Amino acid sequence: MKFLVCISLVPDTTTKISFVDNDTKFNNDKVQWILNPYDEWYALVRALELKEANGGTVTVINVGPAANDQVIRKALAIGADDAIRVDGSDELDSYGIAANIAAVAKDGAYDVILSGKETISYNGSNIGGMVAEILNQPFVSYATSLDLNGNTAKISREIEGGKEIVEVNTPFVLSAAKGMAEQRIPNMKGIMQAKTKPLKVVPTIALPTLTSTVKYELPPAKAAVKLISPDNVEELVTLLHNEAKVI
Repeated sequence: MKFLVCISLVPDTTTKISFVDNDTKFNNDKVQWILNPYDEWYALVRALELKEANGGTVTVINVGPAANDQVIRKALAIGADDAIRVDGSDELDSYGIAANIAAVAKDGAYDVILSGKETISYNGSNIGGMVAEILNQPFVSYATSLDLNGNTAKISREIEGGKEIVEVNTPFVLSAAKGMAEQRIPNMKGIMQAKTKPLKVVPTIALPTLTSTVKYELPPAKAAVKLISPDNVEELVTLLHNEAKVI
């Protein structure tokens, strides 16, 4: 069984976000990049668990510049067998990323393609579906469990008001949500082995640019907290009527 796990790099959650070029580009200066948690904790780890139980290989793929290699090797340290980086720029849109992943996946004849349900930076949730559409394969989103019996997968996912259980035959694409697996911390052996595991770099394919960024905007700054004495009920009622906002 061949697994392909799509991994993204996202800013660490403590990063202060800012923009440059008239707010049309993300400012990469002094940003610490990490593996997207949904890709790392759930998609990658579940692929590794299934490989350990059933045999096979786990390959991770990332679309981005050479600066990504150091973070990609963390996925190798966790247990992936090899990695592929499509040598793209940070300016590729979701379609560009998905199309490049699909091109690699088609040549590699992977049985299962996994990604996290979304990135914690853009929260787009669209790469997995696009990859599946380009490859003309089934797509199951927001999966919370994945089990394999030969070439048949049993998948559960949360839906409004309950849980849905589906079966699908390989090959297919899946996006993983919380509950799929538990985070793994790389050990020293894995870190040392990651240095010698193959990381293949392939060129991007020629694609039209379908989207462009007009402007980025930060959310409005949060207002200061007002502390009201518990004895001053009238002021509290006045503030709730005149200033409190329902979100």
